[in-house]
Amino acid sequence: MAPCAACKLLRRRCAQDCVFAPYFPADEPHKFGSVHKVFGASNVNKMLQELPEHQRSDAVSSMVYEANARVRDPVYGCVGAISSLQQQVDVLQTQLALAQAEVVHMRMSQFSSSSDPQPSSMPPPMASENLYQSNRLLSSQTKSLFGTDTDTNMGQSLWSY
Repeated sequence: MAPCAACKLLRRRCAQDCVFAPYFPADEPHKFGSVHKVFGASNVNKMLQELPEHQRSDAVSSMVYEANARVRDPVYGCVGAISSLQQQVDVLQTQLALAQAEVVHMRMSQFSSSSDPQPSSMPPPMASENLYQSNRLLSSQTKSLFGTDTDTNMGQSLWSY
């Protein structure tokens, strides 16, 4: 039997009942490498042995995700990624609200111009220009609270290393 990635990295013989073998296959040494670097083999072993078998796979996935996030951002880990994504959601919600307001404004101005037979002497407000300026302002605020650029960091998955 070929040793699992954990036993290979730890340079030990992989036993038949190795707790790491089902979750850290030999062809994915990077998974255990990052988990070992952040949590330590002993702690991972303890965590896995304390869990029922049906929950271990999810626990390993979580540990791999957190370990990869910690390798990329040692201070905030996955909290930095979550914060960045939440900030993107907030910006997009604001942009959506602005776009919806512009649609309502356009419908109202279209309704008033169709019900008003006289041409208006005042030009309509530049709603699209206001939306453009608001979007530029919001785009400039997409840096996360932790100083990471969302466009560059979110392109890389934290699930795989």
